Amino acid sequence: MLKIGVFGVGHLGRIHVKCIQLLPEIYDLVGFYDPDDKVAQKVIDTHGIQRFETVEELLDQVDVVDIVTPTITHFDLAKQAIEKQKHFFIEKPITHTVKEAQTLMQLIADQPIKAQVGHVERFNPALLAIQDIPIDPKFIEAHRLASFNPRGTDVSVVLDLMIHDLDILLTLIPQPIKAVHANGVAILSQTPDIANVRLEFENGAVANLTASRISMKSMRKFRIFQPDAYLSLDFLNKQTEVIRLHNHAPTDGQHWMELDTGQQKRYIEVAMPEVQANNAIKMELELFAKAILDDFRPTVSLVDGVKALELAYQISEQIEQNLALMNN
Repeated sequence: MLKIGVFGVGHLGRIHVKCIQLLPEIYDLVGFYDPDDKVAQKVIDTHGIQRFETVEELLDQVDVVDIVTPTITHFDLAKQAIEKQKHFFIEKPITHTVKEAQTLMQLIADQPIKAQVGHVERFNPALLAIQDIPIDPKFIEAHRLASFNPRGTDVSVVLDLMIHDLDILLTLIPQPIKAVHANGVAILSQTPDIANVRLEFENGAVANLTASRISMKSMRKFRIFQPDAYLSLDFLNKQTEVIRLHNHAPTDGQHWMELDTGQQKRYIEVAMPEVQANNAIKMELELFAKAILDDFRPTVSLVDGVKALELAYQISEQIEQNLALMNN
C-alpha cells in the first residue's frame, strides 16, 4: 500500500480526495496541504483527513504526492517531491512554462521516481473503446467547447481545454509536426478564450482542433478519418461510433447499408463499440499506483506531458503573434 498526500484541495483536488478514498486497497490517504484555511476546514469536516501545515511535513510522511494546485505552483512542488524521492501525480498543464517541464523531466531522468500527468481524457470510455482498433489517421477534427467559468482562466483556452486533445492527438499520430497555423481571441478574460489550430504532420496527416470556453453549449467531440474507417468519439456523452467501407456486405456488422459509387457497389458498416462506464480520475490514479508498485511506465508519462505542453505553447505563441499583427 502506498501512503499518499494531496497538494491542493480546491474543486478538482476534492474530487481527487474522493477518488483516493475509493481505493483503500492501494492508497493510504495520509492527509493534505492547502494554504486556504476555509477550504482546508471544509475538507477536514467532509472527509475527515488530516491537514498538514507545510509542504515539507506532508512530504516526509508519504510515498506519493498528488499535485492538484494552481499551475503556477506545480514546478516548485514537483521539484520538492523529487528532492525527497517521492513519486508524484501532477495535474495538467504539467507546469507554468515549457522550461520548467523540461527541467522536471531532466531531474527524474536517472531517478527511480514515477511521475504521471493528469490528462484524464486518456481514460475516457469513448477513447478506451477504440484501444483495440488499428488507428492510422489521415485527418483528425476535434471540438472542445464549454461555457464560461472563471475557474481556469489563469491560463489560455489552449492550455486549459485544447491541451487534452493535443495529448490524445500526439499519441495517435507519433510523427513530427511540420506546420502550425493557429488563431485565437480573448473575449472575457485576459488570455484567448477561443482558439483554432491546423496541424500538418510529416507523414501528411492533418488535424484541425477548436477549443472554446465561451460557448452556449458543451461539446467534446473527436473525429478520426483514415483510409478504412471513420471513428467518431463523443467524450462528453461517452459514445463511440466506427464506420467502415467494405467491398462486400459485412457479415458481422451491427448495421450496414448499400452505397452505389457509380462504379461498383460498396457497403457501409456502422458499429458501436462497447463503452465501459468508469470513473476516469479514479482509474488514472489506480493505474498510477500500479505503475509504481509493478514498476512500469505510467500511462501518461512526464514525457507525454512535456510534449503536449510544448505544442500548446507553440500554438499559443502563434496566436499571440497573429493578435499582435491584427492590433498594429
